[in-house]
Amino acid sequence: MVPYNGVRTKVQLKLTIQRCKMLQEKKEAMAKQARRDISALVEKGKFETARIKTEGIISEDIHLELLELMELYAETLLTRFALVDLPTREPDISILPALCAIVHAAPRTELKELHVLREMLMAKYGREFAQDVMDNKNGCVPERVISKLLVDTPDAKLVDLYIFEICKAYDVAFSSPLLPETKVEEPEEEEEEKEVEEELTSDAAGTEKGADGSAEVKTENKASDAAKSDGATTDGKGKNGTAKPAEIAAVPPKKKTDKEEYDSLEARFAALKRH
Repeated sequence: MVPYNGVRTKVQLKLTIQRCKMLQEKKEAMAKQARRDISALVEKGKFETARIKTEGIISEDIHLELLELMELYAETLLTRFALVDLPTREPDISILPALCAIVHAAPRTELKELHVLREMLMAKYGREFAQDVMDNKNGCVPERVISKLLVDTPDAKLVDLYIFEICKAYDVAFSSPLLPETKVEEPEEEEEEKEVEEELTSDAAGTEKGADGSAEVKTENKASDAAKSDGATTDGKGKNGTAKPAEIAAVPPKKKTDKEEYDSLEARFAALKRH
């Protein structure tokens, strides 16, 4: 067992916090790649393989939450280090949850710095205290830490919900009978689209028919007007298109000009002289 040393313990707390952050970032990057792989499997129709990989992601997410808690409790001990460094084997009640959480959960993590910190705290407070913490005597370990350490197969509904959220992030279609809200209703949508298209087509056809009907009416009106004008012209003329005698008689005679009257008078005087 590593002997307790106040200065070394404080340094070890800082190292533990840094390593927790680095490990979390590494696991988050790996989880992101795993999610991308799951969406690709769903897109290819390999649902069972996707579910198995998703169970692994759920376990990693739980472990990631455990690391976050370890970081939080290490920061608590660092902030209240004056209470940790007191010359007594009886821990202060304000740091007891953090001490119990680290001593109890550290062996379940892969963080070497956290293991060393645990040994230092056990050296500080004694083997008996460490044994009580490992046995979770009187429920001294926080419940949220205990829940992260439980080993259990994820529920099928939770797995499908994970897959649904992953596929949603990568725009991949996924539906599950365990999740009614994920049911894809493509046939109904297609039927609605077809009905709308048929209505638009019928409306367009009706508009074209109306336009053709109005054009025919206009053509008929023009033809009737032309026939009427032709009839009026035929009534005013003869068979050969010449004016009737009544029309000729109705035309008033042209008046003679002054020169023509003068010439006719001279002709009359000349005729009188010859007689």
